[in-house]
Amino acid sequence: MPKTIDFIFDFASFNAYYVHRVLPGIAARTGAAINLIPCLLGGIFKATGNQAPIYAFAGVKGKLAYEMLENERFVKKHGLTAFRMNPHFPVNSLLAMRGLIAAEMDGGKDAYVEAVLRGFWEDGLKMDAPAVWSEVVDKAGLNGAALLLRTQDPAVKAKLAANTEAAVARGAFGVPTFFVGEEMFFGKERLGQVEAAVNRH
Repeated sequence: MPKTIDFIFDFASFNAYYVHRVLPGIAARTGAAINLIPCLLGGIFKATGNQAPIYAFAGVKGKLAYEMLENERFVKKHGLTAFRMNPHFPVNSLLAMRGLIAAEMDGGKDAYVEAVLRGFWEDGLKMDAPAVWSEVVDKAGLNGAALLLRTQDPAVKAKLAANTEAAVARGAFGVPTFFVGEEMFFGKERLGQVEAAVNRH
């Protein structure tokens, strides 16, 4: 049976960007397939009572500064030199995530993911602005106007909601979350454990 890493994903998370850049190396070493599953991080938070670290740890002395230090270490370790913290952070990802579902249905998933990730976490764009998002999508060789209409399709909305509910049902409470078989791992810091789990399966 092929080895698979299920990757619970939302563009809103810069940690998801980091992981998306590092996972191909794990896939190459292990022979695993990466199954990127679009979910709405806000929906996961709402369902689980979780919140982003910037809010959850705002009152903890030194915690956010340490989180940023860990991010810098991760970026340096993996050579993610193109990364740039989005000046509009936090950016609402609803449009981008519905667009991903539509692109997945229409056969343009990989090109879409790459372009929109760059827009969010390399080019510092305001990706919740439809005009900005559409331009990024067009430059990726996709039809931004058509995809924008597709984001209002009830089937697209329903699929994103169903993915999100299914992730929560499996135990996810944030992004990035990974599943190798029934084993769950959360956070970029667990990638070594993810790789070890793939090698065990």
